[in-house]
Amino acid sequence: MSTVIEQAVQARLVASAPRMETVPATLRYDRGDPYAVSMAFPPPATLEGVEVSWAFSRELLAQGVDGPAGVGDVRVRPYCYDRTVVEFHATEGVAVVHIRTEELRRFLERSQHLVPAGREHHYLDWDQDLAQLLDDYT
Repeated sequence: MSTVIEQAVQARLVASAPRMETVPATLRYDRGDPYAVSMAFPPPATLEGVEVSWAFSRELLAQGVDGPAGVGDVRVRPYCYDRTVVEFHATEGVAVVHIRTEELRRFLERSQHLVPAGREHHYLDWDQDLAQLLDDYT
């Protein structure tokens, strides 16, 4: 069984101009980091021209498809009946994308099959994490 889930999604980038540009994005969940998900954007979709990946809580994403969630760099909330807004706050500005809620729910369901919510702590490798932490200080 694979320990990583990746799912391509189409994100609509909200800009100050009236049109919304569709950009590809990839959602990723890795059982080795059971509390987090990431969303990556390819170089053509970013200001820097390099792939940009944001990591944030799987729980934040799950809460955000049903109601506003997040107060930090990543915020998620429902929009209309079939979209979810994900906001990425950085020093350069704010990127706002709309994603079909159905795609997010499908991704979350797949991640739940890999690691059920509330059971994430069973998938942590405390010995490896501690060894890595100690190696960083030697």
